[in-house]
Amino acid sequence: MSRSSTRVATVSVVLAMLLSACGSQLAPADVVAAGGTAPGGVVVGADGQPVSADGGTTGGAGAGPDGGTTGGTGTGATGGGTTAGGGTTGGTTGGGAGPGEGPPIKTGSCEGFQNGPGITDDTITIGNSSDISGPVPGLFESAQDATKAFVAYFNRVNPDGICGRTLVLKNYDSRTDASADQRNHVDACENVFAMVGSMSAFDSGGAATTEQCGLPDIRSAGVTGDRQECSTCFGAQSTIAGEVNNAVADYVLENFRDASQNAASLYINAGAAAENGQLQPQAMTQRGMRFTVIRGIETSEFNYAPFVQELKDEGVGYVQMTAAVPQFVRLAQAMTQQGYEPDVFMIDPTAYEPALIEQGGEDVEGITIYTNFVPFEEADRSPETKLYLDWLQTTKPGATPDFFGVFSWSAARLFVELAAGLGGKLSRETLLEAIRGTDDWTANGLHAPQNVGPKRTGECFRFLQVRGGKFVPLGSRDYTCNGTTVVR
Repeated sequence: MSRSSTRVATVSVVLAMLLSACGSQLAPADVVAAGGTAPGGVVVGADGQPVSADGGTTGGAGAGPDGGTTGGTGTGATGGGTTAGGGTTGGTTGGGAGPGEGPPIKTGSCEGFQNGPGITDDTITIGNSSDISGPVPGLFESAQDATKAFVAYFNRVNPDGICGRTLVLKNYDSRTDASADQRNHVDACENVFAMVGSMSAFDSGGAATTEQCGLPDIRSAGVTGDRQECSTCFGAQSTIAGEVNNAVADYVLENFRDASQNAASLYINAGAAAENGQLQPQAMTQRGMRFTVIRGIETSEFNYAPFVQELKDEGVGYVQMTAAVPQFVRLAQAMTQQGYEPDVFMIDPTAYEPALIEQGGEDVEGITIYTNFVPFEEADRSPETKLYLDWLQTTKPGATPDFFGVFSWSAARLFVELAAGLGGKLSRETLLEAIRGTDDWTANGLHAPQNVGPKRTGECFRFLQVRGGKFVPLGSRDYTCNGTTVVR
Protein backbone atom coordinates (compact mmCIF):
# COMPACT_ATOMS: atom_id res chain seq x y z
CA MET A 1 0.00 0.00 0.00
CA SER A 2 1.37 3.44 -0.83
CA ARG A 3 2.05 6.00 1.89
CA SER A 4 -0.92 8.09 0.79
CA SER A 5 -3.16 5.03 0.82
CA THR A 6 -1.92 4.11 4.27
CA ARG A 7 -2.80 7.61 5.47
CA VAL A 8 -6.32 7.28 4.09
CA ALA A 9 -6.86 3.87 5.67
CA THR A 10 -5.51 4.91 9.06
CA VAL A 11 -7.45 8.16 9.25
CA SER A 12 -10.62 6.53 7.95
CA VAL A 13 -10.66 3.90 10.65
CA VAL A 14 -10.29 6.58 13.29
CA LEU A 15 -12.90 8.89 11.83
CA ALA A 16 -15.45 6.16 11.33
CA MET A 17 -15.13 4.96 14.91
CA LEU A 18 -15.37 8.50 16.25
CA LEU A 19 -18.13 9.76 14.04
CA SER A 20 -20.30 6.68 13.59
CA ALA A 21 -21.56 7.76 16.95
CA CYS A 22 -21.43 10.85 15.80
CA GLY A 23 2.47 -0.43 11.55
CA SER A 24 5.43 1.28 10.79
CA GLN A 25 7.94 2.00 13.58
CA LEU A 26 10.58 4.72 13.45
CA ALA A 27 13.75 5.28 15.42
CA PRO A 28 13.79 8.19 17.90
CA ALA A 29 15.78 10.31 15.45
CA ASP A 30 13.06 9.79 12.86
CA VAL A 31 10.46 10.80 15.42
CA VAL A 32 12.34 14.01 16.06
CA ALA A 33 12.52 14.71 12.34
CA ALA A 34 8.75 14.40 12.23
CA GLY A 35 8.40 16.99 14.97
CA GLY A 36 7.51 14.48 17.65
CA THR A 37 9.06 13.17 20.83
CA ALA A 38 10.82 9.99 21.79
CA PRO A 39 8.70 7.47 23.75
CA GLY A 40 8.52 8.35 27.43
CA GLY A 41 11.01 11.15 26.87
CA VAL A 42 9.86 14.34 28.55
CA VAL A 43 7.83 16.15 31.10
CA VAL A 44 6.57 19.70 31.42
CA GLY A 45 7.43 21.23 34.75
CA ALA A 46 6.15 23.79 37.21
CA ASP A 47 6.34 26.88 35.01
CA GLY A 48 5.56 25.14 31.75
CA GLN A 49 9.26 24.80 30.91
CA PRO A 50 10.46 21.48 29.48
CA VAL A 51 12.02 19.02 31.90
CA SER A 52 13.78 15.81 30.91
CA ALA A 53 12.83 12.41 32.30
CA ASP A 54 15.61 12.59 34.89
CA GLY A 55 14.45 15.98 36.13
CA GLY A 56 16.90 18.17 34.21
CA THR A 57 15.71 20.98 32.00
CA THR A 58 15.95 20.73 28.26
CA GLY A 59 16.82 23.63 26.02
CA GLY A 60 15.64 24.84 22.67
CA ALA A 61 12.32 25.76 21.16
CA GLY A 62 11.53 22.44 19.57
CA ALA A 63 11.92 18.69 19.95
CA GLY A 64 15.49 17.47 20.18
CA PRO A 65 17.27 14.11 20.00
CA ASP A 66 16.79 13.63 23.74
CA GLY A 67 13.04 14.00 23.40
CA GLY A 68 12.94 17.60 24.62
CA THR A 69 9.77 19.54 23.95
CA THR A 70 8.58 23.09 24.01
CA GLY A 71 7.30 24.54 27.27
CA GLY A 72 6.83 28.18 28.16
CA THR A 73 4.90 30.47 30.40
CA GLY A 74 3.36 32.88 27.87
CA THR A 75 -0.17 34.09 27.63
CA GLY A 76 -3.61 32.62 28.10
CA ALA A 77 -7.15 33.82 28.41
CA THR A 78 -9.46 33.52 31.36
CA GLY A 79 -10.71 30.14 32.42
CA GLY A 80 -10.74 27.69 35.25
CA GLY A 81 -13.53 25.66 36.73
CA THR A 82 -14.80 24.10 39.90
CA THR A 83 -15.84 20.63 40.90
CA ALA A 84 -17.01 18.89 44.02
CA GLY A 85 -15.09 15.68 43.45
CA GLY A 86 -17.87 13.65 41.92
CA GLY A 87 -19.74 14.53 38.76
CA THR A 88 -19.08 17.81 37.02
CA THR A 89 -20.82 19.81 34.35
CA GLY A 90 -17.97 21.89 33.05
CA GLY A 91 -17.20 24.26 35.89
CA THR A 92 -17.38 28.01 35.91
CA THR A 93 -15.35 30.47 33.90
CA GLY A 94 -13.78 33.50 35.52
CA GLY A 95 -13.87 36.86 33.81
CA GLY A 96 -11.73 39.95 33.67
CA ALA A 97 -8.35 38.35 34.41
CA GLY A 98 -5.37 39.22 32.24
CA PRO A 99 -3.49 36.83 29.95
CA GLY A 100 -2.18 33.82 31.80
CA GLU A 101 -3.80 35.00 35.03
CA GLY A 102 -7.05 33.05 35.08
CA PRO A 103 -8.32 31.94 38.49
CA PRO A 104 -6.73 28.85 40.00
CA ILE A 105 -8.65 25.60 39.91
CA LYS A 106 -10.22 24.93 43.30
CA THR A 107 -8.55 22.26 45.41
CA GLY A 108 -10.34 20.30 48.09
CA SER A 109 -8.98 19.63 51.57
CA CYS A 110 -5.51 18.09 51.38
CA GLU A 111 -5.84 16.30 54.71
CA GLY A 112 -4.79 12.68 54.46
CA PHE A 113 -3.09 12.98 51.04
CA GLN A 114 -1.01 9.88 50.27
CA ASN A 115 1.49 9.31 47.49
CA GLY A 116 0.92 6.52 45.01
CA PRO A 117 1.95 5.47 41.51
CA GLY A 118 3.26 8.57 39.70
CA ILE A 119 2.93 10.77 42.81
CA THR A 120 5.80 12.06 44.93
CA ASP A 121 5.96 14.72 47.62
CA ASP A 122 6.51 17.31 44.88
CA THR A 123 4.89 16.10 41.66
CA ILE A 124 1.96 14.29 40.08
CA THR A 125 3.00 12.73 36.79
CA ILE A 126 0.44 12.07 34.08
CA GLY A 127 1.09 10.43 30.71
CA ASN A 128 -0.03 10.95 27.13
CA SER A 129 0.30 8.23 24.49
CA SER A 130 -0.48 9.52 21.01
CA ASP A 131 0.52 8.69 17.44
CA ILE A 132 3.53 10.88 16.68
CA SER A 133 5.48 8.65 14.30
CA GLY A 134 4.46 5.77 12.04
CA PRO A 135 2.94 5.67 8.54
CA VAL A 136 1.66 9.22 9.03
CA PRO A 137 4.18 11.25 11.05
CA GLY A 138 2.43 13.62 13.42
CA LEU A 139 -0.99 12.00 12.92
CA PHE A 140 -2.24 12.90 16.42
CA GLU A 141 0.54 15.18 17.57
CA SER A 142 -2.11 17.85 18.16
CA ALA A 143 -3.53 15.74 21.00
CA GLN A 144 -0.20 15.65 22.78
CA ASP A 145 0.41 19.34 22.08
CA ALA A 146 -2.95 20.27 23.62
CA THR A 147 -2.30 18.21 26.75
CA LYS A 148 1.13 19.77 27.10
CA ALA A 149 -0.41 23.23 26.71
CA PHE A 150 -2.94 22.59 29.48
CA VAL A 151 -0.27 21.32 31.86
CA ALA A 152 1.74 24.49 31.27
CA TYR A 153 -1.37 26.60 31.84
CA PHE A 154 -2.33 24.77 35.03
CA ASN A 155 1.14 25.04 36.53
CA ARG A 156 1.18 28.76 35.75
CA VAL A 157 -2.15 29.63 37.39
CA ASN A 158 -1.84 27.09 40.23
CA PRO A 159 1.60 27.71 41.76
CA ASP A 160 0.73 25.38 44.65
CA GLY A 161 -0.32 22.65 42.22
CA ILE A 162 -2.56 19.96 43.67
CA CYS A 163 -1.89 19.73 47.39
CA GLY A 164 1.61 21.11 46.89
CA ARG A 165 2.41 18.87 43.93
CA THR A 166 3.26 20.24 40.51
CA LEU A 167 1.67 18.59 37.49
CA VAL A 168 4.19 16.85 35.23
CA LEU A 169 3.57 15.34 31.79
CA LYS A 170 5.35 12.28 30.41
CA ASN A 171 4.96 11.94 26.64
CA TYR A 172 4.78 8.59 24.86
CA ASP A 173 4.72 7.88 21.13
CA SER A 174 2.24 5.11 20.24
CA ARG A 175 3.68 5.15 16.67
CA THR A 176 0.36 4.23 15.02
CA ASP A 177 0.97 0.72 16.27
CA ALA A 178 -0.93 -1.46 18.75
CA SER A 179 2.28 -3.01 20.10
CA ALA A 180 3.74 0.40 20.87
CA ASP A 181 0.50 1.36 22.58
CA GLN A 182 0.81 -1.78 24.71
CA ARG A 183 4.43 -1.05 25.70
CA ASN A 184 3.57 2.52 26.62
CA HIS A 185 0.79 1.48 28.95
CA VAL A 186 2.93 -1.20 30.64
CA ASP A 187 5.35 1.59 31.49
CA ALA A 188 2.55 3.96 32.45
CA CYS A 189 1.05 1.50 34.93
CA GLU A 190 4.23 1.81 36.98
CA ASN A 191 5.36 5.36 36.34
CA VAL A 192 2.38 7.70 35.92
CA PHE A 193 -0.71 8.36 37.98
CA ALA A 194 -3.12 8.59 35.05
CA MET A 195 -3.14 8.82 31.27
CA VAL A 196 -4.61 12.05 29.92
CA GLY A 197 -5.54 13.33 26.44
CA SER A 198 -4.17 10.37 24.47
CA MET A 199 -5.21 9.72 20.86
CA SER A 200 -4.14 6.63 18.91
CA ALA A 201 -5.50 4.95 15.81
CA PHE A 202 -4.75 1.49 17.25
CA ASP A 203 -5.53 2.10 20.91
CA SER A 204 -6.61 -1.50 21.53
CA GLY A 205 -2.99 -2.48 22.23
CA GLY A 206 -2.81 -1.16 25.77
CA ALA A 207 -6.48 -1.42 26.69
CA ALA A 208 -6.28 -4.67 28.68
CA THR A 209 -3.10 -3.58 30.46
CA THR A 210 -4.69 -0.26 31.41
CA GLU A 211 -7.70 -1.97 32.90
CA GLN A 212 -5.76 -4.68 34.69
CA CYS A 213 -3.52 -2.25 36.57
CA GLY A 214 -6.40 0.13 37.36
CA LEU A 215 -4.82 3.02 35.44
CA PRO A 216 -7.26 5.92 34.88
CA ASP A 217 -7.28 6.89 31.20
CA ILE A 218 -9.14 10.05 30.08
CA ARG A 219 -8.54 10.17 26.33
CA SER A 220 -9.38 12.62 23.58
CA ALA A 221 -11.59 9.73 22.41
CA GLY A 222 -11.57 5.95 22.45
CA VAL A 223 -11.32 4.51 18.95
CA THR A 224 -11.38 0.72 19.10
CA GLY A 225 -13.97 -1.48 20.77
CA ASP A 226 -11.38 -2.81 23.23
CA ARG A 227 -10.52 0.69 24.43
CA GLN A 228 -14.17 1.76 24.63
CA GLU A 229 -14.98 -1.35 26.67
CA CYS A 230 -12.03 -0.85 29.06
CA SER A 231 -13.56 -0.11 32.48
CA THR A 232 -10.88 2.44 33.43
CA CYS A 233 -10.83 4.19 30.03
CA PHE A 234 -13.01 7.14 29.06
CA GLY A 235 -13.21 9.65 26.21
CA ALA A 236 -13.60 13.39 26.67
CA GLN A 237 -15.52 12.99 23.42
CA SER A 238 -17.90 10.24 24.41
CA THR A 239 -18.51 8.51 21.10
CA ILE A 240 -19.59 4.87 21.12
CA ALA A 241 -19.75 2.84 17.92
CA GLY A 242 -23.29 1.96 16.91
CA GLU A 243 -24.88 4.89 18.75
CA VAL A 244 -25.54 7.65 16.21
CA ASN A 245 -26.41 11.26 16.95
CA ASN A 246 -29.79 12.34 15.53
CA ALA A 247 -28.96 16.01 14.94
CA VAL A 248 -27.68 15.59 11.38
CA ALA A 249 -30.63 13.53 10.17
CA ASP A 250 -33.10 15.89 11.82
CA TYR A 251 -31.41 18.92 10.26
CA VAL A 252 -31.76 17.43 6.78
CA LEU A 253 -35.34 16.30 7.37
CA GLU A 254 -36.35 19.75 8.56
CA ASN A 255 -34.53 21.88 5.98
CA PHE A 256 -34.19 19.64 2.90
CA ARG A 257 -37.16 17.30 2.99
CA ASP A 258 -37.00 16.22 -0.67
CA ALA A 259 -33.24 15.62 -0.51
CA SER A 260 -33.68 13.58 2.66
CA GLN A 261 -35.74 11.07 0.69
CA ASN A 262 -33.03 10.51 -1.93
CA ALA A 263 -29.77 10.40 0.01
CA ALA A 264 -26.32 8.87 -0.42
CA SER A 265 -23.66 7.76 2.05
CA LEU A 266 -20.10 7.31 0.78
CA TYR A 267 -17.29 6.01 2.96
CA ILE A 268 -13.73 4.76 2.67
CA ASN A 269 -13.85 0.96 2.52
CA ALA A 270 -11.24 0.27 5.19
CA GLY A 271 -11.55 -1.38 8.58
CA ALA A 272 -14.23 0.08 10.80
CA ALA A 273 -15.14 2.65 8.17
CA ALA A 274 -16.82 -0.08 6.13
CA GLU A 275 -18.98 -1.10 9.09
CA ASN A 276 -19.85 2.35 10.32
CA GLY A 277 -20.43 3.78 6.86
CA GLN A 278 -23.41 1.44 6.76
CA LEU A 279 -24.54 1.90 10.36
CA GLN A 280 -24.98 5.66 9.98
CA PRO A 281 -27.56 5.36 7.15
CA GLN A 282 -29.42 2.74 9.18
CA ALA A 283 -29.82 5.15 12.08
CA MET A 284 -30.74 8.04 9.80
CA THR A 285 -33.29 5.85 8.03
CA GLN A 286 -34.93 5.17 11.39
CA ARG A 287 -35.28 8.95 11.77
CA GLY A 288 -37.15 9.15 8.46
CA MET A 289 -34.51 9.57 5.74
CA ARG A 290 -34.22 7.33 2.69
CA PHE A 291 -30.87 6.28 1.21
CA THR A 292 -30.68 5.43 -2.45
CA VAL A 293 -26.89 4.99 -2.58
CA ILE A 294 -24.63 3.49 0.10
CA ARG A 295 -21.20 3.01 -1.39
CA GLY A 296 -17.73 2.12 -0.12
CA ILE A 297 -14.68 3.55 -1.91
CA GLU A 298 -11.39 1.68 -1.90
CA THR A 299 -8.38 3.49 -0.45
CA SER A 300 -6.51 2.90 -3.71
CA GLU A 301 -9.22 4.60 -5.79
CA PHE A 302 -8.43 8.07 -7.11
CA ASN A 303 -11.02 8.36 -9.88
CA TYR A 304 -14.23 9.54 -8.25
CA ALA A 305 -16.03 10.28 -11.51
CA PRO A 306 -17.99 6.98 -11.54
CA PHE A 307 -19.30 7.64 -8.04
CA VAL A 308 -20.45 11.12 -8.96
CA GLN A 309 -22.08 9.75 -12.10
CA GLU A 310 -24.07 7.30 -10.00
CA LEU A 311 -25.22 10.12 -7.75
CA LYS A 312 -26.33 12.09 -10.81
CA ASP A 313 -28.10 9.11 -12.37
CA GLU A 314 -30.02 8.47 -9.14
CA GLY A 315 -30.91 12.14 -8.73
CA VAL A 316 -29.43 12.16 -5.20
CA GLY A 317 -30.06 15.39 -3.33
CA TYR A 318 -28.18 14.70 -0.09
CA VAL A 319 -24.61 13.35 0.02
CA GLN A 320 -22.62 12.53 3.15
CA MET A 321 -19.09 11.18 3.32
CA THR A 322 -16.95 9.55 6.01
CA ALA A 323 -13.32 10.05 5.02
CA ALA A 324 -10.52 12.61 5.36
CA VAL A 325 -9.74 15.98 3.77
CA PRO A 326 -8.07 14.58 0.61
CA GLN A 327 -11.12 12.42 -0.14
CA PHE A 328 -13.60 15.19 0.62
CA VAL A 329 -11.71 17.42 -1.80
CA ARG A 330 -11.47 14.71 -4.45
CA LEU A 331 -15.22 14.13 -4.38
CA ALA A 332 -15.95 17.87 -4.47
CA GLN A 333 -13.65 18.28 -7.47
CA ALA A 334 -15.35 15.41 -9.31
CA MET A 335 -18.74 17.00 -8.61
CA THR A 336 -17.57 20.28 -10.12
CA GLN A 337 -16.11 18.58 -13.16
CA GLN A 338 -19.39 16.81 -13.86
CA GLY A 339 -21.62 19.78 -13.08
CA TYR A 340 -23.31 17.98 -10.19
CA GLU A 341 -24.46 20.02 -7.20
CA PRO A 342 -26.53 18.24 -4.53
CA ASP A 343 -28.73 20.22 -2.19
CA VAL A 344 -26.47 19.21 0.70
CA PHE A 345 -22.92 17.85 0.81
CA MET A 346 -22.36 16.96 4.49
CA ILE A 347 -19.02 16.03 6.08
CA ASP A 348 -17.77 15.48 9.62
CA PRO A 349 -15.97 17.85 12.04
CA THR A 350 -12.49 16.53 11.31
CA ALA A 351 -12.79 18.43 8.01
CA TYR A 352 -12.82 21.69 9.95
CA GLU A 353 -9.23 22.63 9.25
CA PRO A 354 -7.47 25.06 6.86
CA ALA A 355 -6.39 22.22 4.56
CA LEU A 356 -9.96 21.68 3.34
CA ILE A 357 -10.18 25.20 1.94
CA GLU A 358 -6.53 25.36 0.90
CA GLN A 359 -6.78 22.14 -1.12
CA GLY A 360 -10.38 22.45 -2.27
CA GLY A 361 -10.65 26.12 -3.16
CA GLU A 362 -13.89 26.95 -4.96
CA ASP A 363 -14.79 23.27 -5.29
CA VAL A 364 -15.56 23.00 -1.57
CA GLU A 365 -17.71 26.13 -1.46
CA GLY A 366 -21.09 25.32 0.06
CA ILE A 367 -19.97 22.17 1.87
CA THR A 368 -21.73 21.71 5.22
CA ILE A 369 -19.85 20.49 8.31
CA TYR A 370 -21.45 19.27 11.50
CA THR A 371 -19.42 19.98 14.60
CA ASN A 372 -19.60 19.47 18.36
CA PHE A 373 -17.15 22.13 19.51
CA VAL A 374 -16.87 25.92 19.34
CA PRO A 375 -15.32 27.06 16.03
CA PHE A 376 -12.00 28.80 16.52
CA GLU A 377 -13.35 31.85 14.70
CA GLU A 378 -15.68 32.31 17.69
CA ALA A 379 -12.95 32.34 20.35
CA ASP A 380 -14.07 35.84 21.38
CA ARG A 381 -17.36 34.24 22.52
CA SER A 382 -15.72 31.31 24.35
CA PRO A 383 -13.06 32.01 26.99
CA GLU A 384 -12.08 28.33 27.10
CA THR A 385 -11.55 28.21 23.34
CA LYS A 386 -9.33 31.28 23.57
CA LEU A 387 -7.46 29.69 26.45
CA TYR A 388 -6.72 26.60 24.35
CA LEU A 389 -5.63 28.65 21.34
CA ASP A 390 -3.43 31.02 23.36
CA TRP A 391 -1.64 28.35 25.36
CA LEU A 392 -1.16 26.13 22.31
CA GLN A 393 0.70 28.97 20.61
CA THR A 394 2.61 29.72 23.80
CA THR A 395 3.91 26.18 24.19
CA LYS A 396 4.28 25.42 20.48
CA PRO A 397 4.28 28.53 18.27
CA GLY A 398 2.77 27.89 14.86
CA ALA A 399 0.88 24.75 15.91
CA THR A 400 -2.49 24.19 14.22
CA PRO A 401 -5.43 23.66 16.58
CA ASP A 402 -7.84 20.93 15.58
CA PHE A 403 -10.68 18.61 16.51
CA PHE A 404 -8.48 16.13 18.39
CA GLY A 405 -6.60 18.86 20.24
CA VAL A 406 -9.87 20.34 21.49
CA PHE A 407 -10.86 17.11 23.19
CA SER A 408 -7.37 16.44 24.56
CA TRP A 409 -7.42 19.88 26.19
CA SER A 410 -10.85 18.94 27.53
CA ALA A 411 -9.51 15.64 28.89
CA ALA A 412 -6.71 17.49 30.69
CA ARG A 413 -9.15 19.96 32.24
CA LEU A 414 -11.42 17.14 33.38
CA PHE A 415 -8.51 15.32 35.02
CA VAL A 416 -7.31 18.42 36.83
CA GLU A 417 -10.74 19.52 38.04
CA LEU A 418 -11.52 16.06 39.42
CA ALA A 419 -8.06 15.46 40.91
CA ALA A 420 -7.93 18.89 42.54
CA GLY A 421 -11.45 18.54 43.87
CA LEU A 422 -10.60 15.24 45.52
CA GLY A 423 -7.64 16.80 47.34
CA GLY A 424 -6.38 14.53 50.09
CA LYS A 425 -8.75 11.77 48.96
CA LEU A 426 -7.01 11.49 45.56
CA SER A 427 -6.12 7.98 44.43
CA ARG A 428 -6.57 6.05 41.23
CA GLU A 429 -9.70 4.45 42.67
CA THR A 430 -11.34 7.70 43.79
CA LEU A 431 -10.44 9.40 40.51
CA LEU A 432 -12.11 6.60 38.55
CA GLU A 433 -15.21 6.91 40.71
CA ALA A 434 -15.31 10.66 40.01
CA ILE A 435 -14.90 10.12 36.27
CA ARG A 436 -17.76 7.62 36.24
CA GLY A 437 -19.93 10.29 37.82
CA THR A 438 -19.11 12.87 35.15
CA ASP A 439 -21.92 13.66 32.71
CA ASP A 440 -22.81 16.61 30.47
CA TRP A 441 -19.13 17.62 30.44
CA THR A 442 -18.43 20.75 28.34
CA ALA A 443 -14.96 21.83 29.57
CA ASN A 444 -16.25 25.30 30.41
CA GLY A 445 -18.21 25.53 27.17
CA LEU A 446 -15.36 24.42 24.91
CA HIS A 447 -17.58 21.80 23.29
CA ALA A 448 -21.05 20.27 23.33
CA PRO A 449 -22.05 18.19 26.39
CA GLN A 450 -20.37 14.79 26.51
CA ASN A 451 -21.49 11.77 28.54
CA VAL A 452 -18.02 10.81 29.72
CA GLY A 453 -18.83 8.59 32.70
CA PRO A 454 -21.88 6.82 31.28
CA LYS A 455 -20.02 6.27 27.97
CA ARG A 456 -22.90 7.41 25.80
CA THR A 457 -22.55 9.30 22.53
CA GLY A 458 -23.03 13.05 22.90
CA GLU A 459 -26.37 14.26 21.57
CA CYS A 460 -25.50 17.77 20.37
CA PHE A 461 -24.15 19.23 17.13
CA ARG A 462 -24.28 22.50 15.24
CA PHE A 463 -23.44 23.32 11.63
CA LEU A 464 -20.89 25.30 9.63
CA GLN A 465 -20.64 25.99 5.92
CA VAL A 466 -17.76 26.97 3.64
CA ARG A 467 -18.57 30.38 2.18
CA GLY A 468 -16.19 32.78 0.53
CA GLY A 469 -13.23 30.64 1.51
CA LYS A 470 -14.17 30.71 5.21
CA PHE A 471 -16.00 28.57 7.74
CA VAL A 472 -19.17 30.42 8.75
CA PRO A 473 -22.05 29.49 11.10
CA LEU A 474 -25.04 27.88 9.42
CA GLY A 475 -28.25 28.62 11.25
CA SER A 476 -28.13 28.94 15.02
CA ARG A 477 -24.86 28.94 16.91
CA ASP A 478 -26.60 26.88 19.57
CA TYR A 479 -26.27 23.11 19.53
CA THR A 480 -29.12 20.92 18.39
CA CYS A 481 -29.61 18.10 20.89
CA ASN A 482 -32.07 15.47 19.63
CA GLY A 483 -30.89 12.27 21.25
CA THR A 484 -29.26 9.26 19.60
CA THR A 485 -30.29 6.13 17.72
CA VAL A 486 -28.71 2.76 18.53
CA VAL A 487 -28.13 0.41 15.61
CA ARG A 488 -26.50 -3.00 15.66
